[in-house]
Amino acid sequence: MADKVKVWFDPEADFLEVQFCDKPGVMKETGNDAVMERLDEQGNVVGFSVLGVSQFRKDHPMEAELVHG
Repeated sequence: MADKVKVWFDPEADFLEVQFCDKPGVMKETGNDAVMERLDEQGNVVGFSVLGVSQFRKDHPMEAELVHG
């Protein structure tokens, strides 16, 4: 993993994106409908996104498994 991450939040779209590095990547589904993982050309996870962030309860963490990489 990188020492720094980039995080974007769009409140109008209720969308959060986290990138571990600046590599280009493609989005792939995960086991959680709200979470997509971003994979580089070698299949390594380089980030993820969460749609509908405001729907998650503050006292219960959202879980998703990033299985590639």
